[in-house]
Amino acid sequence: MDSDCTTREEHAVLVGGPAHGLRLRVTDRPPVVQVTRPCEVEAPPGGVRAEALYVYRLGLPAGEEPLRYGYDAASP
Repeated sequence: MDSDCTTREEHAVLVGGPAHGLRLRVTDRPPVVQVTRPCEVEAPPGGVRAEALYVYRLGLPAGEEPLRYGYDAASP
């Protein structure tokens, strides 16, 4: 049983798509990062909001920092 509860934080950069060049810190190298952007909604009923969703996937090989996450235009 592995009792090591340490997490690994690394620097990453998003490549391509609407968040190109955005730098962030990630923990434990997630395979996917989601980015959202608010959308304008005309007369939203009951506080409803809409957000555009963009998906970035960890590039291979995941070598030295910063990690690179590439835009996945086919997702979601």
